[in-house]
Amino acid sequence: MNEKILAVVGGGSWGTALALTLAPRFEEVRLWVFEKELAARIRETRRNDVYLPDSALPPNVRISSQIGECASDAGIVLGVMPSHHARRVYRSVRGVLDDEQVDSALFVSATKGLEQGSLLRMSEVASQETGSKNLAVLSGPTFAKEIARGEPAALVVASTEAAVANAIQTRFSGPTFRLYTNADPIGVEVGAALKNVIAIAAGVCRGLGLGNNSIAALITRGLAEITRLAVAMGGDPRTLAGLAGLGDLVLTCTGDLSRNRTVGVELGKGRKLADILSGMQMVAEGVETTAVAIDLAERHGVEMPIAYQMDLVLNQGKDPKEALRDLMDRSLKVE
Repeated sequence: MNEKILAVVGGGSWGTALALTLAPRFEEVRLWVFEKELAARIRETRRNDVYLPDSALPPNVRISSQIGECASDAGIVLGVMPSHHARRVYRSVRGVLDDEQVDSALFVSATKGLEQGSLLRMSEVASQETGSKNLAVLSGPTFAKEIARGEPAALVVASTEAAVANAIQTRFSGPTFRLYTNADPIGVEVGAALKNVIAIAAGVCRGLGLGNNSIAALITRGLAEITRLAVAMGGDPRTLAGLAGLGDLVLTCTGDLSRNRTVGVELGKGRKLADILSGMQMVAEGVETTAVAIDLAERHGVEMPIAYQMDLVLNQGKDPKEALRDLMDRSLKVE
């Protein structure tokens, strides 16, 4: 194992941006890209022409479509794959690592989603498939394009093992990339996943032509839903008031670069979900996360009215205007 080698497993916009940003902190960064043709083009042009075409990768970023070439002997393995591919990819990673590397390497999950069926968080999937105990999660209010441009950003690295979080904080932090440690991976991962659901709802509001009052109310009540679920799952409510909760939620609900918000905007304009998704190259994690959120809410006895209405819109074709009306017509409550 070489502590000076970082493996970035996932060549989408976020994985590419992380490889670019973290390259100065490592001797070698290995970026695994699933599509062989895309990997070949990136090697030749030094640009990811599909997901992040405006940013050139540094010379020490090595591109491969072979998981073994990427992960073998890397000191840190950073998972940035879509959530619905996470289990398969982590299983492939484990298949190319020896027991010594599994025991000594640090594994970091930067995927913002939950696994369908099992309802597991991404770090739980990584733990099951790799067997590693040195696990952390990375999250916060970030858009890949802005990170790649070198604009300042602050994130959270969370682990139940303080030494793991501290090590990642030290290795990843730089002039424009500031990391804060946190001991609550549950809260961080629930916040990261569920904010995408609320962002779709925020997009619906915008697509319906609603103004800032509606968006502000949605963000505030959305945060309350996310916090209730996170706490029921064992998370710390203070986490949801920080970068991985409120910070990421505000960014994703208001930023034009948000894929999940874009899905909601188009739904609000009357387009069908299948048509919207067919025209997107990148994954909008909130679409799949919504159904998982409802299952988790039922499991833990938590009320999540916004997520519930979004599930009806996304998965049962409910009209967004009717969903909004049903939210506003709910019985009155104490905040």
